Amino acid sequence: MTNTLEKLPPQHQGKLVDIETKKILREVSKANRRIAELKGYSEIVPNKNILINAITLNESKESSEIENIVTTHDELFTAMMKKEHLIGPAKEVLNYKEALWKGIELIKENEILTTNMIVDIQGIIEKNNAGIRKQSGTKLVNDRTGEVIYTPPSSETEIRELLWNLEQYINEDDEIDPLIKMAIIHYQFESIHPFYDGNGRTGRIINELYLVMKGLLDSPILYLSKYILSTKNEYYKLLDDIHQNGSWENWILYVMRGIQETSESSLELLKHINMLVDETGDHIKNVNPKIYSKELVNIIFTEFYTRIGSIESELGVTRKTASNYLNELVNIGILSVEQRGKEKIFINKKLLKLIQSV
Repeated sequence: MTNTLEKLPPQHQGKLVDIETKKILREVSKANRRIAELKGYSEIVPNKNILINAITLNESKESSEIENIVTTHDELFTAMMKKEHLIGPAKEVLNYKEALWKGIELIKENEILTTNMIVDIQGIIEKNNAGIRKQSGTKLVNDRTGEVIYTPPSSETEIRELLWNLEQYINEDDEIDPLIKMAIIHYQFESIHPFYDGNGRTGRIINELYLVMKGLLDSPILYLSKYILSTKNEYYKLLDDIHQNGSWENWILYVMRGIQETSESSLELLKHINMLVDETGDHIKNVNPKIYSKELVNIIFTEFYTRIGSIESELGVTRKTASNYLNELVNIGILSVEQRGKEKIFINKKLLKLIQSV
């Protein structure tokens, strides 16, 4: 079965859909409270960049895993240390992370989200400039019967018309709650399926960018991909229900539940990381106060691993002093050390364990 994708605002068989039912508005209210708590906490805690870096890495990993791009945290950290000649899943996850931050940069510069910006983001994910599809996209097929359930728009002209309509909807100031609009935008983008590859990951980045653009978050810390990954069958079924029956309410309720759950889990992760930062600082002060500084603690939490050169440059000390600091942190159980080629890498194992546990 092939469906014609209708333009926004949401409609079914030519009639506008009620996207503000009592059920939806009740769940939207809950979701807004949760996301406001997350934003509020992220604004008052010290070491904000440390927290954001950890959240973003997990978002990149889980979003890629939805597309069966599976890697481990250890592989990611190894890839981050190499930074060149990368191949395989770890490279694709780091491409996603780069694309996400590029998107945040573009949103803060322009305060709107355009088709050209979305194309740029997808280009970073896929590391090519293929751009908008000029041929038919992937057909959605019923795994059990083999029946074609939905065929995305096939012509470049139609795709660009739908993207233009989506762009207008994204940037239009109206009275619809931004969280409802985010759910609608996500459905529409995934249904347009405008690229040869990377549509799912690009769509999940758009979620983050829209929340930042509307001021609901300052940074990409709503770890939504894990929720989608854990409810993958429901996610695709609800998308299909809109294609088939115009069942927008169930889809929007699903997204609101996801925002609620994700906001709570992200908030807990932020709190645990911040607590670990404080505990680490207190431990260093108690055991060896001579080497303690807030700057030192921040450095060893920023990238999960630390090089001697990083301490040397960030703290303005000699290489010998930097080496002594890091070796002492190993001695008192804060870091572990591994030899990577000719270089020693000092790893924050407690932070790594915390990130791996969520």
